[in-house]
Amino acid sequence: MRIGFFGDVVGKTGREVLVERLPRLREHLKLDFVVVNAENAAGGFGITERTANELYDAGADVLTLGNHAWDQSEALSYIEREPRLLRPVNYPEGAAPGRGASLYELPDGRRILVMNVMLRLFMQQLDDPFAAVDHELQSCPLGQVADAILVDMHGEATSEKCAMGVFCDGRASLVVGTHTHVPTADHRILPGGTAYQTDAGMCGDYDSVIGMEKDEPVNRFVTGMRSGRFQTASGPATACGLFVETDDASGLATRCEPIRVGGELSEILPAA
Repeated sequence: MRIGFFGDVVGKTGREVLVERLPRLREHLKLDFVVVNAENAAGGFGITERTANELYDAGADVLTLGNHAWDQSEALSYIEREPRLLRPVNYPEGAAPGRGASLYELPDGRRILVMNVMLRLFMQQLDDPFAAVDHELQSCPLGQVADAILVDMHGEATSEKCAMGVFCDGRASLVVGTHTHVPTADHRILPGGTAYQTDAGMCGDYDSVIGMEKDEPVNRFVTGMRSGRFQTASGPATACGLFVETDDASGLATRCEPIRVGGELSEILPAA
């Protein structure tokens, strides 16, 4: 299975770069399934049905969320109606609407389990992310129930993300981080066969402070005071993500390469 994953979409410019680039990337890489983290898609904070539909129309099969899942109040009801939208799986039972993991079937009958999990260090304190992920992996084993498994780990600390990768190695096809908006250079296939990257980066304008216009974040760091609201940066955006190919028999990764197209960062486009 050929899987594309794209990091946090930040505001209008992040949506626009995927609307422009994703159809061609799907064709070039012959992608069977695309997952996009969209928790910053609506003005940098949360998601709406309209912004989600822009990404679905561009070629996303599933959207994942994170700590900004409920910043737009309509997401609370929208997620109940939209099975392709996933919030963190480790909310306490009954505390949040929607679902954190789901098994999706491709047109050819192959199945992929996608889950979104919120890590704990320097983040909102949800239930144990390792226990929640372990439960899903045991309920839907790779190579038996699922032909591929993708884990979007939304977290701040690189150590916790690395630990999650090791924890899932051999039991998932891809474990990839979101939230910090900066692509890391550690994409690889772990010893057990799981593709891994600590953070996929963002789809947004890198002439910014992690996707926001620079003045207000810098002011807050310098003065410790607020002088206004964060506004999403509106310059040319880079689409950052990861391309993974899996073995259909085992579900484990055979190929793992970064994607960076458009905007300010150096371009990396995997060969077809």
